[in-house]
Amino acid sequence: MHERAGLSLPSRAYPVVDSAAWVQRLVEHGARLIQLRVKSSDTAHLRQQIRASRLACVAAGATLVVNDHWQLAIEQGVGCIHLGQEDLDEADREAIRGSGARLGISTHSDAELERALVLAPDYVALGPVYPTTLKLMPWAPQGLDRIGEWRRRIGSLPLVAIGGITLERAPLCLAAGADCVAVVSDIVGHPDPQARMSAWVRILDDETQEAGTWS
Repeated sequence: MHERAGLSLPSRAYPVVDSAAWVQRLVEHGARLIQLRVKSSDTAHLRQQIRASRLACVAAGATLVVNDHWQLAIEQGVGCIHLGQEDLDEADREAIRGSGARLGISTHSDAELERALVLAPDYVALGPVYPTTLKLMPWAPQGLDRIGEWRRRIGSLPLVAIGGITLERAPLCLAAGADCVAVVSDIVGHPDPQARMSAWVRILDDETQEAGTWS
């Protein structure tokens, strides 16, 4: 088992969005931990999106996590970075750690989990827990039992569940061993995203202990 001192995430609700506009909307309605995942090769556009997202999170007292674009995240003073397995091949992990940024890593298999743990991340993400239509996945849905397995294997390291998770399914993931639940479609595809974001925070966080704080 991977032993590590416990480190609380700022929230059990973790929306993942593709623009600074979404970051702004959701932090105004309770999001305290939010990931910006912009699939673009336009550096100027990415820099603007990261900068605007960071300012929105600073103003709201929320934690921004930037997916993939670690160089720009460091440049813009973002303190948290998320990398997928393919991103790890290109990222300068020493530069990330040297910047003081926290690091989250996606995992989908035993081999990927072992690789991630060697890098001593600040959290591990497991997915897809349920079927998802967001992108083509080479992995079958992991299921709740897999969350429990990951929980036992990583010890006190924070575990994020992701993939096909709705507000109704989120408590099942937490009960299975996840510390936090990442969400995309259930919020950004909802008829009233702001109200749905508020509901996620109210239901997942209101009965928790004092939330952790990440800069």
